[in-house]
Amino acid sequence: MTKLRHYEIVFLVHPERSDQVPSLIQLYEGIIKNSKGHVHRLEDWGKRQLAYPIKKAMRAHYVLMNIECNDKALDEINHNFRFNESILRHLVLKRDTAQKEPSPIFKSLQAQETPSTNTAPPIPETIEAVE
Repeated sequence: MTKLRHYEIVFLVHPERSDQVPSLIQLYEGIIKNSKGHVHRLEDWGKRQLAYPIKKAMRAHYVLMNIECNDKALDEINHNFRFNESILRHLVLKRDTAQKEPSPIFKSLQAQETPSTNTAPPIPETIEAVE
């Protein structure tokens, strides 16, 4: 039996192919689960501005995955990244433990989606006449 290791994966999808993101996520989850691995965290960060153009694209669709899998599954995922033209870039980092809590970027995205109710100044209860 091969040892399962923890990895953090970020991949960037070409913005014109953002509609393929759910099927790509499903493909990678299938590879991981078929090798008896686990997906501990999955975050779809959506389209974001790139620091510099990649293949003439200034934006990309970002996805973060924290997984636990064996070497064979990781090799298959890397092979799919390398030969899929929808993937602009990918990064795979080895981790010591499973990362399950939301990432700082995902927390900031959630904060932007749910506006705070205390953003407006309070309305005074009495109105004073101005002369």
